[in-house]
Amino acid sequence: MAPALLRPASPCAPPPYAADSARSRGTVSIADSRARGGALRAGGSGRTKASRDHSGLTRQLLDFQHDTVNEVDGDYDPFGQLKARFMDFKQRNYVENYSKYQNLAEQQTPEFMVVACADSRVCPTSILGLQPGDAFTVRNIANLVPPYEHGASETTAALEFAVNTLKVPNVLVVGHSRCGGIQALMSMKNKKDDSSSRSFIRDWVSLGKSARLSTEAAAGNLNFESQCRHCEKESINSSLLNLLTYPWIEERVKEGTLNLHAGYYNFVDCTFEKWTLVYRPGLEGGSKYAIKNRSTWS
Repeated sequence: MAPALLRPASPCAPPPYAADSARSRGTVSIADSRARGGALRAGGSGRTKASRDHSGLTRQLLDFQHDTVNEVDGDYDPFGQLKARFMDFKQRNYVENYSKYQNLAEQQTPEFMVVACADSRVCPTSILGLQPGDAFTVRNIANLVPPYEHGASETTAALEFAVNTLKVPNVLVVGHSRCGGIQALMSMKNKKDDSSSRSFIRDWVSLGKSARLSTEAAAGNLNFESQCRHCEKESINSSLLNLLTYPWIEERVKEGTLNLHAGYYNFVDCTFEKWTLVYRPGLEGGSKYAIKNRSTWS
């Protein structure tokens, strides 16, 4: 069922991509960093023990001699395949595109800011073929974007850096099928949970309460699985609208220098649906929001 939050607008082709757009956007240079000698000193008492502990671990890393050694003797090594894949990446990608990676070492000008789910089956790099430097990405449970008033989080910090510093021209929120976070959201009681134990998951997914309520109103007569499927898309639209609560995002959207997009990956049948948010702040009467450029890749 299509999400009830947004209404489709007439298709509108996106502006042509300028080859030199990277020069008009912000770039971040990585300053030369040199190891500093001397052990870190922890002052005071009480909470300084953790500081001393991680200082000791860091010193071990700095003192480590990078010789070829067997990491695990006779036991299962979970990093065996990862090491093989890294070495394959280095030979097939890094070495063959050395100049590209040297440029990336100095600066990044990604085309996209991607907000995706932490689900292991939904890796935006793999399903969209993103290459290093293409997208500044943050992943969280249920790919939620909190409203501006929610305050600091890893997601809001990533958005601030991507939009204000890197000046990405596109923000893409990617949801997916059979999302455990959305299932947790739809399973929440309307009344406050009586459990005395704290749940970080419950606290986090409660940010999508409006999407759950909209789903219950629009699809409450359907079975639980169908309601979750509806809410998976409804929550994406809710996150798109939450993006506009950030003053610096709204400003750039109104200027036309930032576009907000949605994606929905169904890994059951391997399809990808995408749409773009239309924001018309000066519109009197009717909705200020609509969707355009909706398509399904299958």
